[in-house]
Amino acid sequence: MEKYIVDENLLWLLGDIIESFRSRPMVGLPLGNLTSQLLINIYMNEFDQFMKHGLKAEYYMRYSDDFIILSEDRDWLLGALVKIKDFLDIKLKLELHPDKVSIKTLSSGVDFLGWVNFPEHRVLRTSTKKRMFNNIRLKNGKIEIVKSYLGLLSHGNTSKLQEAVRVVVGSL
Repeated sequence: MEKYIVDENLLWLLGDIIESFRSRPMVGLPLGNLTSQLLINIYMNEFDQFMKHGLKAEYYMRYSDDFIILSEDRDWLLGALVKIKDFLDIKLKLELHPDKVSIKTLSSGVDFLGWVNFPEHRVLRTSTKKRMFNNIRLKNGKIEIVKSYLGLLSHGNTSKLQEAVRVVVGSL
């Protein structure tokens, strides 16, 4: 953070906030804390610049610590993966989650941020769907929860799923 924030008082405050939520000293950001959303973007900016200018990734998207790269060239992706691992390790002291790295075809769908994205449509990931219905039932169809999920569902091909949410709410 010192690269981007010069105010020592602000750095102290942010450090105090981060440490107050840690379960292990000097490891990670406090998930769910509002500062995490800002700090991850500050911290990962260097990675974004590397992806754009270093790797020259044409189709790169990142949200927080999740990212995808699209390319028709499998060999380029394999080479990029090695460079990404090295960059994250050396520059940011981060590592890729071994179970969350994959190279797939677009036709098999790209799993990103709770959705499985296809070239012409997207569907909600099965685990996200189950969690959504469990939360709706657990909260007894609380209107704020339902509206939030319906808002999420409005961004994909989910008309049947939206109707299923309404049916579940009606049965509570």
